[in-house]
Amino acid sequence: MKARTRAALAAPALSLAGLLAVTGPAAAADGTASGDLTPVPLNGVDGSGDAMVWVEGTTLTVEFAASGLLAGSPHAAHLHFGPDAANQCPTEADDADGSGTITTSEGVPSYGSVQLSLTTSGDTSGDSALAVDRFDTAEGGSIDYQRGEIEVSEDLADNILAGDVALVVHGVDYDGSGAYDGDTESDLDPSLPAEATDPALCGILDAAQMDEMPAGGVQTGTGSTAGAEPGALITAGGVALLAGAGVGAGLLARRRGTQES
Repeated sequence: MKARTRAALAAPALSLAGLLAVTGPAAAADGTASGDLTPVPLNGVDGSGDAMVWVEGTTLTVEFAASGLLAGSPHAAHLHFGPDAANQCPTEADDADGSGTITTSEGVPSYGSVQLSLTTSGDTSGDSALAVDRFDTAEGGSIDYQRGEIEVSEDLADNILAGDVALVVHGVDYDGSGAYDGDTESDLDPSLPAEATDPALCGILDAAQMDEMPAGGVQTGTGSTAGAEPGALITAGGVALLAGAGVGAGLLARRRGTQES
């Protein structure tokens, strides 16, 4: 009775404008997008990975696990998209200059430009695309990246849920020296060697919106990614929510176990 009384008293005070303020805009959708990370052709990487993006409105939680990378070196990683791009990972045909490798710029017609920098802290905009000191270092050749509460534009959130966004991990070792070196300059920053910025792994994120998921699918707790624990990753036959630390490695293990069974 008390609850009903409070509701009755509050109702007259709710104007249409107040109601909209409470509910917020409904334009941005909720859902998830995931994909396998595979080697960019011609660039000599023998690696793999898995990625997941959890979208709630314009807030993202991004997680990916990758292996087979240059050990002990930072690897820039981004979400790429372009309205005029093919929205796919590069093929050998993207080697426009015939150099035998694919640079980041040569991959742009396929995967588009940087929309989000997957830094470990601070700014995530395209301005941080080469913020080497804030990208994950591949200890032992592997990365387990987890970051939540990333605010993005409605356009990017929509493009993720449309299945048009690529996650690209950069950094290769053409000469096998164990370091980013070589005489060829980066096409993005001539002060860096090409090995530091050329794409290594790429994956297109396939999306599933919440209202398309089967019963018993994603469990979001309070329904908000805000404050979500790192490792809240969706996997296992399509859509079950994992929680806990070290989930990046767990994702790879689960995917591999599923593929082997």
